[in-house]
Amino acid sequence: MKHRQLIDFLEVIGKLKTYTRHVWDSNRRQESVADHCWRLSVMALLVAEKFPHLDFNKIIRMCLIHDFGEALTGDIPSFYKTESDKKKEDLAVDDLLKLLPEGLAAEFSELFVEMEELKTEEAKLFKALDRLEAIASHNESPLDTWLELEYTENLVYGNENVGFSEYLTKLRDILREDSIRKIESGE
Repeated sequence: MKHRQLIDFLEVIGKLKTYTRHVWDSNRRQESVADHCWRLSVMALLVAEKFPHLDFNKIIRMCLIHDFGEALTGDIPSFYKTESDKKKEDLAVDDLLKLLPEGLAAEFSELFVEMEELKTEEAKLFKALDRLEAIASHNESPLDTWLELEYTENLVYGNENVGFSEYLTKLRDILREDSIRKIESGE
């Protein structure tokens, strides 16, 4: 990758550090998209031993790039995202990938297709972890920052993504218990 090309691309995706998500951390700082991508990547590293047959190089790449489009569109919470929003984000990804060398752009494009189709075990694990990280983040945020729908959404979000793994199902159950405790305590 040429030096200028690298710097220009980093400048664009650097916006992920400033674009916020709809969740706050325990210090009442609104989480950035980059915060989410980083912690999701760490989460994938931490569960790798539970899935030794999977390609974690690919999964970490998915975790790191999955929100690239939001560098141009900003974040829209999944429960508000419309088909039109999804199309705008897909076009933003296409525009971003044009800034990369052809081979890297093709590799990332293939990963985006794989993540969208959810046919491979790697894509399924990535998507489950993406959902679980969001729940964990909400559980850490002050309850007064939750939207009304999150009181129910946090109890079911990601359920459809974890069924292929006993380990992830148990993790989802524990996160649900944490959500219930948080809601019941009012904190």
